[in-house]
Order: sequence, then structure tokens, then C-alpha cells
Amino acid sequence: MTGGSFSRVGVVGLGTMGAGIAEVLARGGLAVVGIEIDRDALERGRGNLESSTGRAVKRGRLTEDAQREILGRIELSTDFADLGDCDLVVEAVPERLDLKRSVFAELDRVCRDDAVLATNTSSLSVTGIAVSTKRPTKIVGVHFFNPAPVMRLVEVIRSVLTEPEAVERVAALVADLGKTPVTIGDRSGFVANRLLFGYLNQAAGMLESGHATRDDIDAAMTKGAGLPMGPFTLMDLIGLDTCLEVLEAVYAESRDRRHAPSPLLRELVTAGLLGRKTGHGFYSYAERPGAPEPAEGAAPVVGVLGVGAVADAFAALVDRAGGQVRTSAAGLGDCDLIVEASGDAAAGRELLAVAAQAAGQGAVLASTSGPVIGQAVATGRPGDVVGLHLPEADRPLAEIATTVLTSDETAARAVELVRRLGLTAVRCRDRAGFIVDALRFPYLNDAAAMLGAGYADPDAIDAAMTLGCGYPTGPIADLDRLGLDRAVTVLRALYAEAREPALAPTPLLEEHVTAGRPLR
Repeated sequence: MTGGSFSRVGVVGLGTMGAGIAEVLARGGLAVVGIEIDRDALERGRGNLESSTGRAVKRGRLTEDAQREILGRIELSTDFADLGDCDLVVEAVPERLDLKRSVFAELDRVCRDDAVLATNTSSLSVTGIAVSTKRPTKIVGVHFFNPAPVMRLVEVIRSVLTEPEAVERVAALVADLGKTPVTIGDRSGFVANRLLFGYLNQAAGMLESGHATRDDIDAAMTKGAGLPMGPFTLMDLIGLDTCLEVLEAVYAESRDRRHAPSPLLRELVTAGLLGRKTGHGFYSYAERPGAPEPAEGAAPVVGVLGVGAVADAFAALVDRAGGQVRTSAAGLGDCDLIVEASGDAAAGRELLAVAAQAAGQGAVLASTSGPVIGQAVATGRPGDVVGLHLPEADRPLAEIATTVLTSDETAARAVELVRRLGLTAVRCRDRAGFIVDALRFPYLNDAAAMLGAGYADPDAIDAAMTLGCGYPTGPIADLDRLGLDRAVTVLRALYAEAREPALAPTPLLEEHVTAGRPLR
């Protein structure tokens, strides 16, 4: 039997999350007592349990006999006194501190003195809940991710009051259940939500500022960063009201402006546009946009000026698309697109000036170094200049930055040419980091700060984001993969532009760049 030192476990609250936790415990062979506030809520909880296990049967992941055994291990009740014999009780009521404290006061009264009490909060202070009881040493956070039967990550949170044995017992139970426990300290948002929601909130701010469109930001983060879904699709899935609650909780503790909820997010919640569950959030689910039509036309003739990794990446891209590459000024006259790919602002300005003299009318001039406006003005034909960035050479995305002087015709032609190279094209304003790096590196910087503070180790941070949020790689692994020097360069540019303290490279990154050592 699974469970180690726990054999009978209570679950208070049988909504989607609580029912999922009860199912996980019962699947592990434990006797479970599920508690709801009244008979109607209890029947809804029973329905949640039957629906979830029923779906598993239909998908062939459970037999009907196994379903009956699982449901047979769960006793349902509206009487808190039925929790009296439990070794562990998990609270899974809505994210309101007053409600959780009242539940814990009742648990303190009815449960054995040696019972461990756990809260499934996703963002509230475990310590703030613990001090409302007479047993703060036995209060633990145990944050399951939705849907609990499927998601492997469970954050196990210790407060400064929690006795080590209680944390160890809960972590051992989580491991016995086939989940991956990540044990961390008590900070609002813990690891996964603290990192995830800073990024999501920044995306909302980016949209609100007019830097890029909703669709282009979502496409940039899926096609260019390899994420399973873009930030707006994800927020709609989570529920915008839930996003707002988490951000408010983290901001109340940290006062980090990256977590101060975007006014746009707050406005949508106030209007009742909460995402998929209401049919409208950042997207309207009555009329989601379809996929763009495939590009038509032959691969363009592209001039690539400069040497090094950036130039090599653009030349290889054109070659794969079947286009022609020109690498000298003498061959630029018939180019559709000329890319300055020096990787250096001063050298890039000189190369673009050469390109402007040699290029024919209608050619698009592209700078890979910014700010693009300075490069554009120096050419004498700034209306023909855009910024062009490949966030990762092996991903099918190109970011096109337009300045206040870029003509509409040039911007449209740049998008068309990039698509004819087989890439998804997204547009943004001429700002540091374009879209992908502007969203990705602050998130990675947050993870490095978490590591530098000793709050969690690299494995725990990476597990939180891969297992809890479905990211293809964790942030510490991503920093080492992308390069700490690149991270520091982008963050310095973002900080110089915005003067936002949270965008300045964390001391740990600066130290490792100077030492020439990866984070692992």
C-alpha cells in the first residue's frame, strides 16, 4: 500500500482540484475522507470524482473494476468530525485566506494532535495559515497542479515553523503516489506560479502598450521559444480571475512591479471576461482565428552582410528555403531582402549604409542590431529599414521590428519575404528584446534570482516549470543553453530602456558571466 506513515487522509473541498487530489490518494491505495460544506456541494464533488475516473475508463487508462475500487476507498461526508481518525488532512477550498483560516481552525479542533494538516494553496502564505492554529509545527503546504491525477509536480512548502519530520513525511507520500515532490520555502507563488505569472503579466503589459498584437505575441512564444501555448491562450485557459488573484497575492508580499497586475487584465476581469470558462477573455471562443494561409511565391534573393554566427544562421535559412544568397556589395542590386548580420551596432550601421547605396528600389533593408531607428536614419532611406531577429536559429520564427519611419509597404513586404523563407513572421515595435527575448530573459532572470537567494536548487526550479507548467526545458537549463552572456546583454538593454529594477541582471548571472561558468 502507498502512503508510508499515512494510511487515512482527509480532503476538505471537492471542487475540481480537491476531487482530483482525493482521486490521486485513493489511486494510491489510501483510505480517503472527502468533506464538503453541504449535501449539494457533496453531490457535486461525487460527480467530479465519477466524471474524472469515468474519463480515464473511456480512454483505457482505468478498468471499470479499478474505478470501483478507487471510488470505494473514498468516504464522503459533510461532518468535519469524520476527519478525527485521519493521519493527514489536505485543505482544497477556494483561494481566500479568511476561508482557509476558518477551515484550519475547525481542523485544529477535530483532528488528532499528531495529525499533519496541509493546505493546497497556490499563492497564499502557508505561515499565515499556520499561525491561526495551535499546531503550526504540523502545517505544510502541498500544492498539486491541475488536473491533479495527470500533473506530476507537487510543491511541498515548509514554513519557518514547520517541523522537518512533517515536511519529510508529506514529501515521501507525494513520491509514493508517483508524483515528483519539490520542497521549498514559504514565498507567495512558490516556484512555478511566481515564475510563470511574472511572465504572463509582462505579456499583458506588452499587449497593452501596443508593442505587439495578441496573436503575434502568442505565435512568438510558441514558434520562437517552443512553449506549448502562448501567454494569452494560457491565461484564458487558467481563468483571468485566477491570474489576477495569484498576481495580487505575489505583489502584496514582494512589491515587485512585475507582479503588479496589468490594468488590462484587471479590466477584463471586472467586465466578467474570464477566459474559456465564460467564452471570452483575451480571445473570443466563438470565433478563434484560423491558421494563416501558406505563403506563395519563390524564395527571395537575400543579401547577407557580415560574418559570424548570426550571418551563418541567415545564410543557412535562405539556403534551406531554396533562395539565393548574396554576400558582397557588388551582388546586392537584385536582392529582395538585405540583412545586416554583423551582431555589432557600429559595424551594422556601416554595412547598412553600403546596402542602402547598392540596393534597388523595393528592397527591404534589415538590421539585426538595435536600436533599429539609429541604424535606419544612418542609411538615408529609413522607410525601407526594419529590424529582423531569429530568437533561435533552429525554430521557425522571425521577428520584424518596425520604427516610426518604416513605411507600411516595407513592413508588409518584410512579412511576405520572411514567410517565403518558410518562417512564421511576427511584428513588433523597435524595442529591446523584440518579443521573445523581452519576455523570456526577465523570466529567466527571476529564476536566477530565486537560485541566488537559496530559495530552491536548480533541479527544483527546472522541475517546477517542466512538470508543473509543461515547459520543454527548465529556466536554469535554458540559461545555460542560450548563454549567460546573451542573457546579461539582453537584460542590460531592457533595463537601460525601461529602468525597471527587476530587469537588471541578477548578481548571480553577472558573477557567473565574469567567471565564465554555467549555472550548473
